[in-house]
Amino acid sequence: MTISALRQFWSLIEAMQISTLLRLSDAELAQQLLVRLERETWLDVDDISSIRAYLHSKLPLIRDLAQAPLSEASS
Repeated sequence: MTISALRQFWSLIEAMQISTLLRLSDAELAQQLLVRLERETWLDVDDISSIRAYLHSKLPLIRDLAQAPLSEASS
């Protein structure tokens, strides 16, 4: 996976609404992210395949990052 593909992946996550990241199940979130990546980026087939595996390994981190602003606001 290229650095460019990783940047595009994390940029897409940053652009998503926190409520969407937290509301969807893991399967729904992964599917929505993959659809958006394929639609909004110029990644090749190898990058998309690598990002699929990477995404599934990073779902807990994505949810933790989405919850962080909510935790800070309630402190």
